[in-house]
Amino acid sequence: MGEKVVAGAFDLSDRQRYRDKLRQCLTVLERLLAQQRFDRPRNLMGLEIELNLAGADGLPKMLNGEVLERIASRDFQTELAMFNLEVNIAPHRLGGRVFDRLAEELRTSLAYAHRKAGEVDAGIVMIGILPTLDRDDLVSSNLSDVDRYALLNDQIVAARGEEFTLDIEGVEHLSCTSKSIVPEAACTSVQLHLQVTPGRFADVWNAAQAVTAAQIAIGANSPFLFGRELWRESRPPLFQQATDTRPPELQAQGVRPRTWFGERWISSAYELFEENLRYFPALLPICDGEDPQEVLAAGGTPKLAELVLHNGTVYRWNRPVYGIADGVPHLRVENRVLPAGPTVTDVVANAAFYYGVVRALAEESRPVWMRLPFETAAANFDAACRYGIDARLRWPRRGRLGGIAEVDAVSLVREELLPLAEAGLDAWGVEPADRDLYLGVIEERCRRRTNGASWQVATFHRALEAGLPRDAALAATTRRYAELSHRGEPAHTWPVGLPEPVPTG
Repeated sequence: MGEKVVAGAFDLSDRQRYRDKLRQCLTVLERLLAQQRFDRPRNLMGLEIELNLAGADGLPKMLNGEVLERIASRDFQTELAMFNLEVNIAPHRLGGRVFDRLAEELRTSLAYAHRKAGEVDAGIVMIGILPTLDRDDLVSSNLSDVDRYALLNDQIVAARGEEFTLDIEGVEHLSCTSKSIVPEAACTSVQLHLQVTPGRFADVWNAAQAVTAAQIAIGANSPFLFGRELWRESRPPLFQQATDTRPPELQAQGVRPRTWFGERWISSAYELFEENLRYFPALLPICDGEDPQEVLAAGGTPKLAELVLHNGTVYRWNRPVYGIADGVPHLRVENRVLPAGPTVTDVVANAAFYYGVVRALAEESRPVWMRLPFETAAANFDAACRYGIDARLRWPRRGRLGGIAEVDAVSLVREELLPLAEAGLDAWGVEPADRDLYLGVIEERCRRRTNGASWQVATFHRALEAGLPRDAALAATTRRYAELSHRGEPAHTWPVGLPEPVPTG
């Protein structure tokens, strides 16, 4: 099968064999759940950040191979395109000064990577979408030199059978086509992992789905794509369209996209894995040699390799993850909502808010998902992506009145969700100083109605007003963003505009 991975040559028998293995894996997963074989609570969280490489001019640099060779650390890996990297932080136990420790690790790792990138005249930029990306940057020839990316691209293109259409109506309108999935590489995100027991999984996943809109509203950082000002968080519509295996006819029939918010609250982790098999054809039908049923019968821990691989090609914003550590299986909720950046402090503040509010919501006696229709949560997500910190969301009223009310996202966060996040972090055992520092960043963002996206847009328009042409204004905004990002003060404190005089004409 290894030769087929490289060649991308799958035949009909491969797909049938893979489907059979997927069903076996799902059956074994069900048995593992029934036998209560999963890890006990360990309060573990993990974090991954996707990064961009850009030059001193603010333009993308296709040099991830050279940069990774210089970094020489397993914590850093390739991502889809040659201007992308990813950094993975080892799992941390929630509690104590965990967020300060996390921030220090990130600062150290990113500063080192930035220095190493400087050896090839590049630098690390932590941002949702690099504003200077051009359509010519996002082509197949700029895929990272890794077989799995080329294979994934080939399989998604083959499944679609025609060019991908990118059509986003925001402040401005973007409409274009792509022959590959490479535009997905423009989306650089933060992924927050939380290990949970099977019994708690559904409550945590439902809570995470309910707060995606609030996360996006306060954390938006992706207002530009291909020189156009679109949504305040343009990653979700771009990601969905750039990976959409459905031609228009299947879209019209209601076939689900592979990048998916979902369509209902759940009562178990099993439901999500089962849905992934039921709704989504295999893209990479690569079979492992393990017989998961034999491994389970012998008292071992099956890898469920096919299930894990397939699960990784369904892009839920809150994804279920099956993993093994020290020979013991565990489940994680992977929150994939947030854009990267603007600073380490902002990233850690977003993480503190998420882990706190999800813990509190998951433990409420009358949980929010019993009062909030799933369709409303999905609509909130879209509204937050479109309008960012200025979004208005629909949320259950407190008290005896009940029902759903429309509220400013910042009011919802300040008056209801931040107190919940504080209580949730207390329940994790996070020290008050750590809690207050990072939740204070969220509070100030809301008070000033400022986040990465609003700063980018305001600075870009200042540059236009000062006489810079559009492309030069985007490049200048990117350079100023990178400079302030590396200084490390949270984005709500950044002065709007460019520091140097801008020549006219």
